[in-house]
Amino acid sequence: MSWKPSSPPQYQPVDGPAPGPTPVYAPSYAQPAYGQGEYGQGYGQGGGGYSGDQKNPYEGERFKPKKRINDPIFLILFIAQLVGFIVISVITLSKFTGDAGGLGGGVGSGATGSRITLNYHTAILLLFVTGAALVLSALYLILTRAFTTAIMHITLVLSILLNIGIAVYYWITKYYSGAIIFTVIAVISVLAYWGYRSRIPLAALLLQVVMDVTKHHPSVYVVAFTSLVLQAALSVWYTFTVIATYVRYTPGSPTCDLGDTCSSAKVTGFIIYETFSFLWTSQVIGNVALATLAGGPFGSWYYFGPREQGLMPKHPTLTSFVRASTLSLGSIAFGSLIVTILELMRMLLNAARNSANAEGHPVEACLALCAECFIGCIEGLVQYFNRYAYIEIALYGKPYLSAAKDTWHLFKDRGIDAIVNDSLVGMTLTWGAYAIGLLCSLFGYLYLRYTHPAYNADGQYTAPVVLFAFLIGLQSSLTLSSAIEAGVSTIFVGLGEDPQVLAVRAPALFALIASTYPDVVRGVPRV
Repeated sequence: MSWKPSSPPQYQPVDGPAPGPTPVYAPSYAQPAYGQGEYGQGYGQGGGGYSGDQKNPYEGERFKPKKRINDPIFLILFIAQLVGFIVISVITLSKFTGDAGGLGGGVGSGATGSRITLNYHTAILLLFVTGAALVLSALYLILTRAFTTAIMHITLVLSILLNIGIAVYYWITKYYSGAIIFTVIAVISVLAYWGYRSRIPLAALLLQVVMDVTKHHPSVYVVAFTSLVLQAALSVWYTFTVIATYVRYTPGSPTCDLGDTCSSAKVTGFIIYETFSFLWTSQVIGNVALATLAGGPFGSWYYFGPREQGLMPKHPTLTSFVRASTLSLGSIAFGSLIVTILELMRMLLNAARNSANAEGHPVEACLALCAECFIGCIEGLVQYFNRYAYIEIALYGKPYLSAAKDTWHLFKDRGIDAIVNDSLVGMTLTWGAYAIGLLCSLFGYLYLRYTHPAYNADGQYTAPVVLFAFLIGLQSSLTLSSAIEAGVSTIFVGLGEDPQVLAVRAPALFALIASTYPDVVRGVPRV
């Protein structure tokens, strides 16, 4: 099937605080009841299904996968590392009392408390950071829906300005290796802006369609905010555990019973493991939410139609959550582990680069920066690819490797690689997450500067505290925005499998895609 309109439809962006009633993306239509008319047998009876442009929603075990535990080894590893984190947390927190590190510092209390290591002052600070991240994340999504096109233009410009600002800063500070690299990145981002800008109408309409679908499925917000609260709780837990680790094992701390029980090596080892566990667990939380929404409200909307038509299964979100958190949890943990390892490597390379730069070793700093950029690119590609693999897992209950293989074939054979890579939705939401992380780190820096905690009298703990604040803000925002990305990515997967369905669900979106990427909407014979 090949369809291409004679001229692209006129797109009017929704830029205002009150978008009004939900746009009618598809005309009302009636379908025969199960087992009647031209549709043949009912959806769940195995033999019939849709005809013509209508497809059977249950085709290929979609929404009804086999009941088996996928990737059990990674499920066991995930549970084991979480148990390990709990054990370390209990041991360290049991020593984290009011006399261990002191309650000095804090809001308006001056430079008091222990000067040895981090204390309750830092825990209170990062609690404030977590609260700020929650508020800023929700506010950003509200603003994105009200001013979709404007936000996308702003994020593009800010991305360019950020690259230019980093390059200028490195030139001023005479960090020439980093300056050269970021100058090249800044030039590329300026040139790419003109290509991206022409694609904003498609991305804006796609984002608005997804957000309007969520208005008819309150479960989307329930899942998003539940995952955000879990992420925030994990951040608080991680924060107290990290602070308690510093207090418990830093040499000279009041909790050191004997000199040989505390060492910098123990602090480093525990912090790395705790950060690894935090990153992996937070990845799993966000990806379970993504799989829940992809296999629930968004997937059901695409393949069954709006809820009002009465064809959508009952409680699709709850059913999808049960699959994602039990049978498919090992597969989700598998994919999340790959990203976690890459993210941890990038953080270690960043620390090595800063150390080499501080010690006056420009060659080592340049090599570390190049390696960090390389790992960061791989991490971004894996994250992007994994999102579509998780949707395959959510819809069909596949193991991770099988889902990854099918995702790759979907990208290449179904011809949707161009449109997926051109989507600006992910960049808009990701930039918002980074901006929120930066605001949280700025808040942490100002808090330290104006409350004068004793342990940071010489500024030696400013960098790790600011890093923790950025990490908390980034992860919290990414968790919330993953709900919207789940809808966008699910539409792309459905478009690759059955593009005709989108012509019924959202004709304006289908027409704009067809006018821009005619090859994408051509039907592909099923094997």
